[in-house]
Amino acid sequence: MSEARPAAAGATRERRLPAVLVVDDEADLRELLSLTLGRLGLDVDTADSLGSARDLLARNRYALCLTDMRLPDGTGIELVRQVSARGDTPIAVITAYGSTENAVAALKAGAFDYLAKPVDLDQLRLLVRSALARPPAAGPSPQEQRASGVDRLRGEAPAMRQLRAMIERLAHSMAPVAIYGESGSGKELVARAIHDASARRLLPFVAVNCGAIPETLMEAEFFGYRKGAFTGAERDRDGFFHAAAGGTLFLDEVAELPLPMQVKLLRAIQERRVRKVGATSEEPVDARILSATHQDLARLVAAGRFRQDLYYRLNVIELHVPNLRERAEDIAMLADVILERLAQRAGAERVRLSAEALRELQAYPFPGNVRELENILERGVALAAGGELTAGDLMLPPLEVPAGPDAGEAPAEQIEDGEPDTDAPVMALPADGVPPDLTVYLDSVERAALRAALRKTGGNRTAAAQLLGLTFRQFRYRMQRLGLK
Repeated sequence: MSEARPAAAGATRERRLPAVLVVDDEADLRELLSLTLGRLGLDVDTADSLGSARDLLARNRYALCLTDMRLPDGTGIELVRQVSARGDTPIAVITAYGSTENAVAALKAGAFDYLAKPVDLDQLRLLVRSALARPPAAGPSPQEQRASGVDRLRGEAPAMRQLRAMIERLAHSMAPVAIYGESGSGKELVARAIHDASARRLLPFVAVNCGAIPETLMEAEFFGYRKGAFTGAERDRDGFFHAAAGGTLFLDEVAELPLPMQVKLLRAIQERRVRKVGATSEEPVDARILSATHQDLARLVAAGRFRQDLYYRLNVIELHVPNLRERAEDIAMLADVILERLAQRAGAERVRLSAEALRELQAYPFPGNVRELENILERGVALAAGGELTAGDLMLPPLEVPAGPDAGEAPAEQIEDGEPDTDAPVMALPADGVPPDLTVYLDSVERAALRAALRKTGGNRTAAAQLLGLTFRQFRYRMQRLGLK
């Protein structure tokens, strides 16, 4: 262990162990961290100011830098920006207890992770382990890249190229990422891509659908339970946080969490500790948190349906997944990949897509995004008479556009009974093809698709949902949102 020295004091030290730089103006904390890191088999340098830290960084290479937020001659954020810009050293910050704003600011500035004072030594060890497991700056090997989720995010549309670039930047951080996108756009695939491109790729990726867990079981499912904690608890069981140890916990449809569970989840994320149901003590947990939703969390916060403090904790970095309408130029390539996969699954010759069928797909707005494209092609392959998929085989819903939000709505009994509504007025698009109100237009297209599916299934909503590649819950939500009864 060594205190910082003036830059002119000598050449770079010869290192035999991974080196860590600790930057803090409190001598007692520097000593505590140095002793703890030394016991982990690490070589440690310490600095008591921003200037001395910069001197050491200029002369040495470090596997990790730990810095306090308040320094005599500057702030830890300044050091975070400098070190993260170099890209060769992960940097974590030490913040005052409960200082959520500082932690979020540091993560947005490029910090790898953070610790709260008083420093929990178990959390320090977990942080060090994650930092040392980071891949080299050159990134994963070509073989690893081919196997990664990033490689499975197909498409050359500008929005997709930007998405892949963002994933590669986010992969080497512990910062929580909130993934936004329409249903069927591939939010879970994006979360897996972040995990696969990170140092955690060899450890578990645990995906949790927050809307599919009964509220009474949520705490036990997330945090685990002890034997005898409640009726039926015949043995100890780990929760989702334990299952994702060292890896990534993906909270899909996080907006569906009830408010009481939001409070408990916030504490687990902040403290990085969980208490099993029926236990008397907490356990440290190490899982990177990714979340996803198709809803606007900021609006839910304003409406009192989502906690603001949890929103800020999850929404450190936003990532938006483009819908298929934003990347229509990728439809031909995506269709080709899907048809190849369907052929391999069935052990049959691949069905070709006719030019007319491709034009139909490229003109269709895809309210269900890539998931709907997969559903349409799978259904089309089942209906195709030969080796070519025609426009007729696709069975695309008609693009009916009612004149207003309520115009053209069939009575409730017609929707439920599956009766056709052929007299519904249709609004023609302007000559330039651009609707006067895109939101109204897209809602009307989605409404038409739902009604067409209900007609084809005789009003059976479960079958209609399957026809569109949606869950029954998603289908019901869309009916409610669009005013269909």
